[in-house]
Amino acid sequence: MIVLVTGFPAGAFAANCYLVAPAPGEECVIIDPGQDAQRGIEELLDRYRLKPIAVLLTHGHVDHMWSVAPVCGAKGIPAYIHPDDREMLADPAKGMSLMAKQQFLGGMTFSEPDDVKALRDGEIVHLAGLDFQIGHAPGHTPGSVTFRRASGNTGGHDDLDALFTGDLLFAGSIGRTDLPGGDHETILRSLARTLTLPDATVVLPGHGPTTTIGDERKTNPFLTGLQPAQKGL
Repeated sequence: MIVLVTGFPAGAFAANCYLVAPAPGEECVIIDPGQDAQRGIEELLDRYRLKPIAVLLTHGHVDHMWSVAPVCGAKGIPAYIHPDDREMLADPAKGMSLMAKQQFLGGMTFSEPDDVKALRDGEIVHLAGLDFQIGHAPGHTPGSVTFRRASGNTGGHDDLDALFTGDLLFAGSIGRTDLPGGDHETILRSLARTLTLPDATVVLPGHGPTTTIGDERKTNPFLTGLQPAQKGL
């Protein structure tokens, strides 16, 4: 099964929003619909003739879930998030610095989608004909998760072995831990688990370009000296 992954950086935060489907013309999932993401999502849905059936959120920060309620409401689909970050759906200020609250939120109000489902560490969520393995990866936020699409899920040699990392791991960097709920030692433990994945695993981060686990293991200065954990994602 060849997997279609497409996306774009949304809004002023340039948070990557992804659409994932088995192929054009199929059902899809939307990952991290950020600020002003609706138009970009609609363009990709039309271009690839996709039908969205769920939104997956890597964490609760506003730059990744800004548009979740309107997107879910317009499509009549559920949103999936880890319980430790759920409160930020209705109150994103809980995950922001004071300056960011004043600059970006102002008098804005947010609300949960009508249908919110919980993500659990280690579970496999089957959506749009695809399996996503959930990895709880706290440190950037308490409820940060990764979504793994592994070739072993269906046995097809053309499957994409990839990890959607949100703000856990970027090309050449890692997620910040100075915001409310962040913790540096915790994110290092989450990264150590991530480094147990194969070098060829494609990393699709919450910001910036794609990379691989192998490249980050070799060149990412924030991972220097970090040893893979005994148990992987």
